[in-house]
Amino acid sequence: MNRLHATKDFWMAALRADSPALQDAVAQAGPTVEVPSCPGWTGTDLVEHLTGLLHWVRETVPRGTTERPATSPVRDGTPPGWDEALDGLRRELTGTIETLEAVESDFPAWNWAPQAKKAHFWHRRMAHEISVHRWDAEAAAGRPTPIETKLAADGVSEVLDTWLPAGRRKGPTDLHGVVHLVANDAGHEWFVRLRGAGVALLDTGTILDTDDHHARAQATGTASDLLLALMGRQRADRLVVTGDPRLFTALRTG
Repeated sequence: MNRLHATKDFWMAALRADSPALQDAVAQAGPTVEVPSCPGWTGTDLVEHLTGLLHWVRETVPRGTTERPATSPVRDGTPPGWDEALDGLRRELTGTIETLEAVESDFPAWNWAPQAKKAHFWHRRMAHEISVHRWDAEAAAGRPTPIETKLAADGVSEVLDTWLPAGRRKGPTDLHGVVHLVANDAGHEWFVRLRGAGVALLDTGTILDTDDHHARAQATGTASDLLLALMGRQRADRLVVTGDPRLFTALRTG
């Protein structure tokens, strides 16, 4: 596996870049349009989800504790009117960016993954949350644009090193084999071994042994297309998939 060395500055720059584009797209799409990449959601649902999550992150991360929060990122009450909802999203985006900028990467902060309880989890998570939902909003507006290449490559790594180990797989969990992912525009590749419900992200030198007869698959495409397929936003037929395609499907988390 290629090692990606993204930093707080990188993730915050991505968050600042995608936030205005997200706001523009949801405003253009409108409150009642269906979000095709999020079945059952309208523009209102997308804005409500993001506003609640951003508010929760802004309140939760600066606590300075690794204890699980008592609250969840769910908004209660009657949804506001559309103009008010858009203004609320704008304010929460601004506030969350300011909050995360002020928190150092190693500041204690709870997260839902089996990894260090540090604020850098949220710098990374919110950069990807906003980038993928920016794509969702643009898809609803009829003009989706790819996720930036380096950010998308880090997003693939986040799926493999964070979402899957946390048990957030939505694909089949009864398969065994090795999946090779190749982001042909980013110069990155990943090897993942599936062991039924278990999953392991591997270094390239550890898997090419002649005694391993498990099924294999390779999925090749742009980093953005790989990430969007793993997150359930795009069909895998945008990628070149060889071997057993079920193995790639088993990595889906969104």
